[in-house]
Amino acid sequence: MIDHARDLASVQDATERLLTAAAKLDNASVTEPSRLPGWTRGHVLAHLARNADALVNVLEGRPMYVSGEARDADIERDAPRPLEAQLADVRETAARFQAVGAAPADWSRTVELRNGVTDSAARVPFRRWAEVELHHVDLGIGYELEDLPEEFTEREIDFLAARFSGHPDVPPTRVTDGTRAWSTGREAAGPEVTVSGAPADLLGWLAGRRDGGALRVDGGALPALPPL
Repeated sequence: MIDHARDLASVQDATERLLTAAAKLDNASVTEPSRLPGWTRGHVLAHLARNADALVNVLEGRPMYVSGEARDADIERDAPRPLEAQLADVRETAARFQAVGAAPADWSRTVELRNGVTDSAARVPFRRWAEVELHHVDLGIGYELEDLPEEFTEREIDFLAARFSGHPDVPPTRVTDGTRAWSTGREAAGPEVTVSGAPADLLGWLAGRRDGGALRVDGGALPALPPL
């Protein structure tokens, strides 16, 4: 059972960690490259703010973005801003998201995200939590996948494994950290490949943040995953 209120509290905690860490930057470092190809740290911060607004749209029944082009244009517009403006935007949009999340609502309803993807409203706070945690890592300011909360890492691995389940381009794969195991890829009687490793390395591979070089692969090559 998804506890959206608990996830909203986790989003708030993660946002405060990110804002505290990012406040140690300066205007010059905001213009430096992030870990995401083609994006500066300013792009990452601008995306986080615009994503909060987009998820408010989702929860209030509006299209998440006007269009993909408009989404990209908004990020490009906001990326060059100085640090103070970036942090204020992330803080203010996060507060709006929390306010909408705290309002009485039917959390069992189905909502629509980008590209026709649907989900339950109750899962939206977790989706925002993932945005904040992973993009904090993407800033490249000392917060690593190993620093993520254990609960988040386990749930995000579960979420991403489910996302790739049934994908025709991903072989039937068993993913395990030695204690827990997940299945992903094409449907089959059994896995073709088993991928083992530390939770942070598994998450990094599934989320496109690491190349999987630290993982053990049995039964074939490490599967190439589609972009998220």
